Amino acid sequence: MNSEFFNYFFYRWFGSTSAKDIGFMYLIFAIWCAIIASTMSILIRMELSSPGENFLTGQIYNVLITGHGLLMLFFVVMPSLMGGFGNWLIPVLIGSPDMAFPRLNNISLWLLPVSLMLLLLSTCVESGAGTGWTVYPPLSSVISHSGPSVDLAILSLHVAGASSILGSINFLVTIFNFRSQGMSLSQMPLFVWAMIFTTILLLISLPVFAAGLTMLLCDRNFNTSFFIPAGGGDPVLYQHLFWFFGHPEVYVLVIPAFGIVSHVISFFSKKPIFGYIGMINAMGAIAVLGFFVWAHHMFSVGLDTDSRAYFSAATMIIAVPTGIKIFSWLATIYGGSVWFTTPLLFAIGFVFLFTCGGLTGIVLANAGIDISLHDTYYVVAHFHYVLSMGALFGIFAGFYFWISKITGCQYPEFHGNLHFWIFFVAVNITFFPMHFLGIAGMPRRIYDYADAYAGWNAVASFGSYLSALSALYFIYIVYITFTKSTQCPDNVWSNDSQNAYSYTLEWLIPSPPSFHTFNLLPLIRTTPAII
Repeated sequence: MNSEFFNYFFYRWFGSTSAKDIGFMYLIFAIWCAIIASTMSILIRMELSSPGENFLTGQIYNVLITGHGLLMLFFVVMPSLMGGFGNWLIPVLIGSPDMAFPRLNNISLWLLPVSLMLLLLSTCVESGAGTGWTVYPPLSSVISHSGPSVDLAILSLHVAGASSILGSINFLVTIFNFRSQGMSLSQMPLFVWAMIFTTILLLISLPVFAAGLTMLLCDRNFNTSFFIPAGGGDPVLYQHLFWFFGHPEVYVLVIPAFGIVSHVISFFSKKPIFGYIGMINAMGAIAVLGFFVWAHHMFSVGLDTDSRAYFSAATMIIAVPTGIKIFSWLATIYGGSVWFTTPLLFAIGFVFLFTCGGLTGIVLANAGIDISLHDTYYVVAHFHYVLSMGALFGIFAGFYFWISKITGCQYPEFHGNLHFWIFFVAVNITFFPMHFLGIAGMPRRIYDYADAYAGWNAVASFGSYLSALSALYFIYIVYITFTKSTQCPDNVWSNDSQNAYSYTLEWLIPSPPSFHTFNLLPLIRTTPAII
């Protein structure tokens, strides 16, 4: 009996090729990594809660910064938005029984735990990889980090990149070849379009990042001089290669959230999304322009005046398609019969916080201002408003909206609302004061600071403790969702007492209903690849 159970459990999960099983495991993996990454961020804020060296050394502080950044980007946001919601929703929304390459899907999942172990090992070997998440040389060179820690981190990123490339190929082939009969490109839901642009961004940018990491690995181990000035190399070359990947990566993290927020706002406003074609074109424009603005991360390296002018202008132009999306969401809500639920609260929170982050991004797009603000906490506030708050609010909106379809269990609405307000207040208390610190001149990437900055740092640290409380509360909500909820109806959102709004998950698609099923058992019985 035990061996039978083990065989069932192993093949059901570890050997699964069902997109729904794999998507569920991606979400579990992302939650686990989020716990680790959030713990690192709390330790960072504890160190920064008061001036002086409190309980961390400079190297350990840098290791925590590195681990927190890489975990949140590559092991929390991407696996949840692309791996989790992508695997679960793409086949459902296009009427496909599964992904195009089910076994490739399994490989792309199980490469991530391997990558995670390598990354965690890099923090434990010798003094750890204290390079920052950007892994800039010469700090990441053999002169500054002579041990194998940085090599392990580089290998971890290579494996994670391979996972993302395999998953991206799978998504593209599935979307373009496995749609239901009669579904044209102009009939696909916005989340599917978001995944198309996301996968294209990854397929173009990741090989460049891999090339930069490989050069760095050769500099460290094979006596090359790609980034070593003494041998004729240039460390700024690494920054160009990294940010050619790094800036599209920002949109890789946010564009899937665009798709989720579009679905949630449209559904709970009880009307189709305003400007469907415009929203697709705006996402496409953001994806294309994302490849032409990478050096706005590098204004302080000594770019010539013409390059600064170009990258400043190109960066500001991205505000146009972004504004189109913001105003389309607002126009969808305006005049709609709005039903305020937890998913909609998180979607509106996403719009507000992403807009705040975008406005500070326009400030930093000005090269003259950026030179003064680039190495300050103003930049930390900016990218956390876009990523930490924008992407995470999109993830929570999708979780609360689709958790009943994924698991058959419905979350408690009161607890969901309370979780939103605690988290919304906490992250704003944490990151909004960083704008003031940055304008006042507090440098980032340093674990100590002048006494004049102590007040706002104490406020920010308090906000981080409150956000940790909200994370624990979310875990409690997941627990009671799985253990105390009753079985959901086929469409849990049709039970609105004010208006029986009975659209299904695929309500946006004008084509006939697809032949998929949310019940896993018939899928397992009828799909040979899953056995």
